[in-house]
Amino acid sequence: MRYSALVERIAGEGADAWRTHHEARLARERGEDVILLSVGDPELDSPEPVTRCAIERLRAGDTHYTAAAGREPLRAAIAALHAARSGQTVDADQVVFTSGAQNALFAASLCLAGPGDEVIAFEPLYPTYPATIEVSGARLVRVPASPANGFRLQHDALLQAVSPRTRAIFFATPNNPSGVVLSEADLDVIGELARRHSLWIVADEVYAGLGASGRVPGLAANLPDRVVTIGSLSKSHAMTGWRAGWLIGPRPLITHVESLIMCMLFGLPGFIQEAALVALGMAGAAEAAMREFCATRRDLLLEGLRDAPGIACCVPDAGMFLLVDVRGTGLSGYEFMRGLYESERVSVLDGGAFGAGTRGFVRLFFGTDPAALAEACHRIRRFVARLGRDGAVALGRVALN
Repeated sequence: MRYSALVERIAGEGADAWRTHHEARLARERGEDVILLSVGDPELDSPEPVTRCAIERLRAGDTHYTAAAGREPLRAAIAALHAARSGQTVDADQVVFTSGAQNALFAASLCLAGPGDEVIAFEPLYPTYPATIEVSGARLVRVPASPANGFRLQHDALLQAVSPRTRAIFFATPNNPSGVVLSEADLDVIGELARRHSLWIVADEVYAGLGASGRVPGLAANLPDRVVTIGSLSKSHAMTGWRAGWLIGPRPLITHVESLIMCMLFGLPGFIQEAALVALGMAGAAEAAMREFCATRRDLLLEGLRDAPGIACCVPDAGMFLLVDVRGTGLSGYEFMRGLYESERVSVLDGGAFGAGTRGFVRLFFGTDPAALAEACHRIRRFVARLGRDGAVALGRVALN
């Protein structure tokens, strides 16, 4: 039997990296001694008022169809949060509530580009970006960032990537996995390119609430007709499983996205929307608590791995992840990931899943229990010490079996 050509575009990348995570998750569910640092799911309960609201609304029968774009009070609350964070005043009718930020990115991709177009994205990039961007038939053009430059945007590389076919620029700030926040200078270059070449800008700000003071520099206020902002409650409120995200943009785009959402979701559960409204009402406190939660654990991880032989940590500007340079061990990121899991039962993610520039890195999630992080550091140090004794080449071969 034959399948659509679409299945090739949505297959995604980094499947081998995620295989280790899935193995580790199943092992932990069996009760095995496994430490999971491979997925960005904060080890916190969602805020109690949010959960209580969802239960109350569910029991009250809030289980029927809702408006495709989301209920007006929720969209107004998202607009208010966006205005406070970005300086761009928007109305509720410029917001679509989506099933998480991933759904919003997917919808933006389908509505902004198509066959024959090119879409620029900055490496390192989250593994779903290639499939999300190319699902429309557009071609992904990667702008690499150098490890030597701390994975900061290279302006010359960006300028060279623009062509007559370029339709949009997608980026995440703070970045996943590097934690890099785009600077005002970076945004000036991006904004000027957008003006000059009539480009869309899709700003994935899922981690923006974890930036200093709960915001990151942005372009939405300066380029309101070109910027699409993506956000969610997943990371800031430990609500990953609620699938509560949104897309904010110019009204004509919102009309198209709403039509797409009608075909894709036909609206989202009312009890989830009411709970999300409660979460937005406590956004300032929730984000401040999450920033402190992450900062404490980031520092614990940095201290625990300090001076470990053969590896070096890249300090993030914000977020929940730490990139670790493992090139000094003689292993690739994939070999390090497999070897560490096989010998120490610590699951991390191969940096190669995020692009060519991070193939010699692994990504560690630090939004978990401090005792687990301390034990993970102990096991990683033991692993790299054994590499020094036994030789990375031999251990790499074992990891690949």
